[in-house]
Amino acid sequence: MEHPSGLPELLVPEPGRSVSPGFWTRAYQKLLVFGDLCCALIALGGVVAVRHYALGMFISIFDAVFGAALALSWPLALGLAGGHRKRILGEGTEEFRAVINAWMGLTAFVAIGSYMVQAEVARSYVVAGLPVTVFMTLLFRHRMRKGLHRLRARGDHMRRVVVVGHRASARNLVSQFRRQPYHGMKVVAVCLPYGQFQRRRDGIDGVPVLGDFGDVPEVVDKVDAHAVAVLACPELDGAALRRLAWSIESRGTDLFVAPALLDVAGPRTTIRPVAGMPLLHVEHPRIDGTGHLLKSGFDRIVAALLLFVLALPMLVIGVLIRSTSSGPALFRQVRVGRGGREFDVVKFRTMHQDAERHKKMLEAANEHNGVLFKIRNDPRITRVGVVLRRYSLDELPQLINVLRGDMSLVGPRPPLPDEVEQYGSDVRRRLVVKPGMTGLWQVSGRSDLSWEESVRLDLRYVENWSLALDIQILWKTVSAVMSAEGAY
Repeated sequence: MEHPSGLPELLVPEPGRSVSPGFWTRAYQKLLVFGDLCCALIALGGVVAVRHYALGMFISIFDAVFGAALALSWPLALGLAGGHRKRILGEGTEEFRAVINAWMGLTAFVAIGSYMVQAEVARSYVVAGLPVTVFMTLLFRHRMRKGLHRLRARGDHMRRVVVVGHRASARNLVSQFRRQPYHGMKVVAVCLPYGQFQRRRDGIDGVPVLGDFGDVPEVVDKVDAHAVAVLACPELDGAALRRLAWSIESRGTDLFVAPALLDVAGPRTTIRPVAGMPLLHVEHPRIDGTGHLLKSGFDRIVAALLLFVLALPMLVIGVLIRSTSSGPALFRQVRVGRGGREFDVVKFRTMHQDAERHKKMLEAANEHNGVLFKIRNDPRITRVGVVLRRYSLDELPQLINVLRGDMSLVGPRPPLPDEVEQYGSDVRRRLVVKPGMTGLWQVSGRSDLSWEESVRLDLRYVENWSLALDIQILWKTVSAVMSAEGAY
């Protein structure tokens, strides 16, 4: 039977009953293998049926056996590509990459193998069967992943984590895990540096501090932790970290180590052995050159297509704005773009025409503690504007800015000039790329984010930009906009 989360009842624990990560991980992996196999059998079986019944082609014994073997090989190819590793469960980007790598690897194997043995393989398997298999597998895995995320949002299938590090870093990690429970991490205890732990009742945002760095093994046993997360701190050098790993090895507890460059990850980092020591090599971000030209071309092509498709709905929105409040349908405002260059951003007007004059009177009601000005129930917003903001429809005219090259589809939030005047040297790093219509801030909470958190997400985007990341953010933007979470 299937649970409302979308997962089978086998993977849904009873209320109040804890399930060990090992048990549900093995069950989840077996279900993935079974689902991957079913996707391949349905897709390749459909190719055989179309060839035989629709096209009237004769299906030889060799073709049937080869199709069945290809279907059986699909879960194996996914396993070799890392598609069943417990580390990627629930992580969409990693799963997507594993499925694509498995597809390319299996296609290459079939092509090279058929050439070597001079076998006549039906091209429909490679041209149609495998692509449909990939598409069905991605849909199946997406549904499984969303079901897992729903269970984790209610507190199930979470890893109990002990955080080891300084108080400020630990508080930041606790906040991130609470805001993004779909990663499956729940901080249950904190260990602080030597001399900072106090025996009296101590806690960090509701998480108890149970010891210092020397007490980690005992704390792991006390709270029955599944993992230890070590944050960057000078007290834990290589030797101390090695001893910590040895102390929890027999307990089967996983160890996660956060590098000092917390927001630099992915293709930019590689470990290179030099003189017997593993050194972390960090490449510079790909801001200019071919990558920039590719991003600019992609932005303008997609913006032009969207403007063509959305021209009529945008016209209707403009008429609604003009008919329900006085003033123009479009609102222009000076924003700061790449390199500090100012430009006029174009949006649908969501406030009354004299809204800027009343801003000073509302500054005391500002709900942000940074340079942003946001009020959840801003009295200046019109009735139509509430709906437009809720679903980010007011930002559709920014496609014109993208087409002109002022903005990108994905990037940091376009700031106001008076906001930029308050930037520190680190925050100005946001201005090395074009601002975007959407970004990590849009898919991670929107206006519910604090100023510091939105800056951190923007800097992470700048440091780790890639076209694949842009596509991923655009995909997530659709669900973020439809849910209207954090929009006001």
